[in-house]
Amino acid sequence: MIKEACVEFFDGAKRAEENGANRVELCENLSVGGTTPSYGTVKLCLEKLGIDIFPMIRPRGGNFIYSDDEIEIMKEDIKVFKNLGVKAVVFGILTEDNKINLKQMEELVNLSHPMEVTFHKAIDELENPLDWIEDLIKIGVKRILTSGCKATALEGKDMINKMIEKANGKLKIVVAGKVTKENLAELEKLIPANEFHGKQIV
Repeated sequence: MIKEACVEFFDGAKRAEENGANRVELCENLSVGGTTPSYGTVKLCLEKLGIDIFPMIRPRGGNFIYSDDEIEIMKEDIKVFKNLGVKAVVFGILTEDNKINLKQMEELVNLSHPMEVTFHKAIDELENPLDWIEDLIKIGVKRILTSGCKATALEGKDMINKMIEKANGKLKIVVAGKVTKENLAELEKLIPANEFHGKQIV
């Protein structure tokens, strides 16, 4: 099982590794759901830690509808992290009518290559995430981070399980939503995933 710790600082990433995390999703400003971490933080994590670092690419808090300028900012951050040797990045882009912006997503997924891309919890804003899984597979997204459109993974387990079934191994579903070291064993029995994500997962 991959335990992905969601952390905000270098010290948090270091502590997560010491406590048994297999991977870190690195953000700043978790109070607004996470924004892009600094170059220096990512670089130090890569140099000093032995686990994978997946930085968030998100220029601000708020919604997931981005202006052309914000997309340019995201592209620049992707290029910086690719040059650093990051293995994967995390982002999601929606349209004003609450669909996935596949055009912008595909552009950024292509730019990210060979880094892998996780589509983050913006997926939970959609009316039916199942409708979009094939599209995300097609454009090369490797993971979807979801709590099944609910506040917690436990509440969203039925949708998460449907998403795992629909993905059929072509992309990974990363289980999120108040996943902690205390409830991990229970969630593992209810949801047949092998990647779990949380702020208190270790």
